[in-house]
Amino acid sequence: MSSENNTVGPTFITLDEAAQMTEGVRITFVSGVQALYAEALKNICFVKEIPVIRTLHPLMGVDKETGEDRQARLYELTSQTSLPTMFVDTERPRNVWIEQLAVAEQVGSETSPALIPANVEHRVTMFGLCAVVLGEDGLVWNVRILNDGPLGRKYGYSEEASAAAPVKVAQIVALIDSRLEEQAARGSKYLVGDALTAADIYWATMSMIITDTPPDLMPVTQQNKGMLKFFASNSQVPEIAGALSDRIAQHQRYILTTYCETPAVLGGDPL
Repeated sequence: MSSENNTVGPTFITLDEAAQMTEGVRITFVSGVQALYAEALKNICFVKEIPVIRTLHPLMGVDKETGEDRQARLYELTSQTSLPTMFVDTERPRNVWIEQLAVAEQVGSETSPALIPANVEHRVTMFGLCAVVLGEDGLVWNVRILNDGPLGRKYGYSEEASAAAPVKVAQIVALIDSRLEEQAARGSKYLVGDALTAADIYWATMSMIITDTPPDLMPVTQQNKGMLKFFASNSQVPEIAGALSDRIAQHQRYILTTYCETPAVLGGDPL
């Protein structure tokens, strides 16, 4: 299901245009940037064969010319400012990954893979793995508080929390690695059962925050080059480096190249 990256690049509509539409799936992105929650949702939609209308997500901070909060309109529409926001037809906006996944499963093509397992035990395992990757005090949460800054402070940065974060990240990586090892022993390439689930897509995408991801998976743009360097540097944090394995890298590549759009299509200014 891989595809070549377009040289022209994707088209983005404005937030107001997306809010006024009554049909289709609109998801907010930052052009040229692999904001991972948005990237993961895009990959979920790609697997579910859902056409996505890309919408520009307003940046954090204050507009220097007007003095206005750049995300005020987003907050007015959705009562929050996180990335991504998902609009589906005339339904209320979805901003939480578990709701976005549920909606994607509902509106996806009937011929696409079921990403939420029908087997209840598998479903519990899948949602549990997703929670430690995507949820509060999970993988992404703890990586974001490694450094002090606007995003780190949004996620509760403190010196104490930052000092504890590498061990927490390493524990999550070790958990995924152990799960992949157990699954491989029973002949499965996937984190849950014998088929692709949302856990595979979310982990393969979000694990880019702690890996040096090559450009054939994640292209370098003027907008994301600094972020990619930060992600690569996270893989060198001693606790995290000690937990990473070839299995992690192989699973990431297999899922992204087999089921998702690679190289990722970001827009922006390619380098």
